[in-house]
Amino acid sequence: MSLQQTNFAHFLADDQLNKAQIEALIALAIDIKQQPKKYNQALAGKSVAMIFEKPSLRTHVSFDMGIAKLGGHALYLGQQNGKLGERERVSDYAKNLSCYADAIVARVFENQSIEGLAQHASVPVINALCDLYHPCQALADFITLTENFSDLSTVKLAYVGDGNNVSNSLMLMAATLGVDFTLVCPSGFGPSEAMLSKTEQLASNSGAVFTFTTDIDAIGQQDAIYTDTWISMGDENAKDKATILANFAPFQVNHQLMETTGASVVMHCQPAHLEEEISTALFDDEQLSVVFQQAENRMWGQAAVLVSLLAD
Repeated sequence: MSLQQTNFAHFLADDQLNKAQIEALIALAIDIKQQPKKYNQALAGKSVAMIFEKPSLRTHVSFDMGIAKLGGHALYLGQQNGKLGERERVSDYAKNLSCYADAIVARVFENQSIEGLAQHASVPVINALCDLYHPCQALADFITLTENFSDLSTVKLAYVGDGNNVSNSLMLMAATLGVDFTLVCPSGFGPSEAMLSKTEQLASNSGAVFTFTTDIDAIGQQDAIYTDTWISMGDENAKDKATILANFAPFQVNHQLMETTGASVVMHCQPAHLEEEISTALFDDEQLSVVFQQAENRMWGQAAVLVSLLAD
């Protein structure tokens, strides 16, 4: 199954795909990972424009090298072009790139920029991160969970920390797939009511159990625990950083929390602020930590999206 065959023109947000489509992407990603030679010309003659408003390591490298492994060509458009919509309209940017590229990958500050690109581009647009969603990361994460557990439908996944774009995508994709998901955030640092409502509806449809709590002691039994930085990229010099760190301190993911929950896998999208949201010892624990497996699977998950959207 491809996104084209299911009438999806873009890869923008996790809740825009159904369970069968996500499962097909996971299966395709694992097949590409296991048989890369089979797909090494899948994007032959295709060019992908990559817009980066924000700095990146994993996203830039995984897309660039992943496209090359598929036989395509990637063009990096960095911060020198300024914020989308300032130098020229987003609509003009999208229409111009559509003249040259077969697809647009965009890592931006605001979701409205992604939506504007998709609205006006005549080629597929892939959301490589915005303020509301990080669907490429969530896809990589569920590929990783599929590789580590024999039956994804029985996995209990918890996210502990700041409610952000990563947790939004994780809980939306979990709810769509029917995976039980627990979101644990300090009071005042959870997701929007709109995002909670959307997730609850998806979970109701799939039969997944979705739990949101501000009490770390209510986390319950889990198979995998996920965390992300407490202070988002660009906010490192926030005036209230000390207050934020104090509020989040009880929510650190460490060996004690793993033992309390019975979790056998710890996840992090990186970059990690070690000794803040996760202990160094746990991040480096080769028995429990799958953080670099997640990082690798960014490339294979994105390759699956690109092949689904572009391959002849």
